[in-house]
Amino acid sequence: MLKILDSVIVFAVLSFFLICSCNSSSNSGEGKLKQKIIKVSYDDPVDFASEIHLTAWIFQKYINDNSKNLEVKLYGSGSLGHEREVYEAMQLGSGASCVISGTAILNNFSPRTGVLDLSFLWKDFDHVHRVLDSEVGNILADDLDKVGIKVLGWLDSWGYRNIITAKKEIKSPQDIKGLKIRTIQTPFNIAALNAMGANATPMAFGEIYSSMQTGVLDGFEHNATIVNTKKFYEVGKYMALTKHLFGPMVICFSKKQWDELSTEDQKIVQESATLARDIQRALAPIRESEAMMLLKEHGMIINEINRTPFLKSAKEMQNTLAQQVGAENLLQKIRDAELTGN
Repeated sequence: MLKILDSVIVFAVLSFFLICSCNSSSNSGEGKLKQKIIKVSYDDPVDFASEIHLTAWIFQKYINDNSKNLEVKLYGSGSLGHEREVYEAMQLGSGASCVISGTAILNNFSPRTGVLDLSFLWKDFDHVHRVLDSEVGNILADDLDKVGIKVLGWLDSWGYRNIITAKKEIKSPQDIKGLKIRTIQTPFNIAALNAMGANATPMAFGEIYSSMQTGVLDGFEHNATIVNTKKFYEVGKYMALTKHLFGPMVICFSKKQWDELSTEDQKIVQESATLARDIQRALAPIRESEAMMLLKEHGMIINEINRTPFLKSAKEMQNTLAQQVGAENLLQKIRDAELTGN
């Protein structure tokens, strides 16, 4: 288990960077009206327990302290609309300037991005970083750029997605069979759960709690940090560590609005996104470990599960889904990065 000291070190680094940004620019924009507002949209609550809100806050803090022209305003909890609607408006240069979200939504705009959300694909955090910070990440960013979405940085989910159930304790792969498990409305998430034997049930995130209470759902799938921050441990007693999806995240900017920025403003925005990415990634394994510990303290029963049957069948499913979106070569590069460590 990661020590509390590790968390202290990361937060000390965060404080150092933010203090430096304040000191370096405390007078740069004093008394001057900022010329352009950057609206940052995200579905997560305005809560520092959320990896997305933390990223947004760092992004805001750095730009506001370092730019004479730009001011960042945050719009959490989906206050500017649902993710897909916000992205569609952003493509046209209206509404939000920036969105922070999971990558799954992006396959609606650039199908090859779906390769990032294949089940049982990622070995660990380092594997994700090796892939997204190199050729594969660049190729997918270029795809999105062509449809009006500029990638500023690839982020981590704060942990793998697992299956949480209300009444039935999952101790083996067979225990999942037939269970109504909530997931998001994407082909990749639905296929992953169905392949595991569950009855994948797409549903809005906001309906999970009540559906677990009433028995409409047998369970849902998400990472430990979300289960903890949203208090889903109140309606879900068991967690099976299936680790079936990692679900990378991303910070994107409207390409149309990006092109309207000066070179200097673009530089500051990119610096801000990179800083936010680095801190968010550093915290990911720490927050996942802490969340698991807190869930146990709340009385959740967390079970290791034999993932071998899933891993054996996952490769064929990965091949099929990657072929459907024309991402076979990208899938192979992701696999190669796992095997070689390069």
